Amino acid sequence: MDGVTQVVFPVLGIVAAAAVTFYAVSFAEMREKSFRELEDSGNEDGGFDSSRSSRKRRARRKAEKDAKS
Repeated sequence: MDGVTQVVFPVLGIVAAAAVTFYAVSFAEMREKSFRELEDSGNEDGGFDSSRSSRKRRARRKAEKDAKS
């Protein structure tokens, strides 16, 4: 029984560290995405974006994504 606990606790520690890392990275990516969307909105008058500006924004994001790849 003592040998089992010597194996189980380190494995549980590794799994816990992996879970914490996964959630930290996920939240960081969500935060980055929300800030990027906030910057892209850039509409000072508080109105809605026209479909034309939405198309430009989508095209710019696609170009940035293609440039990374």
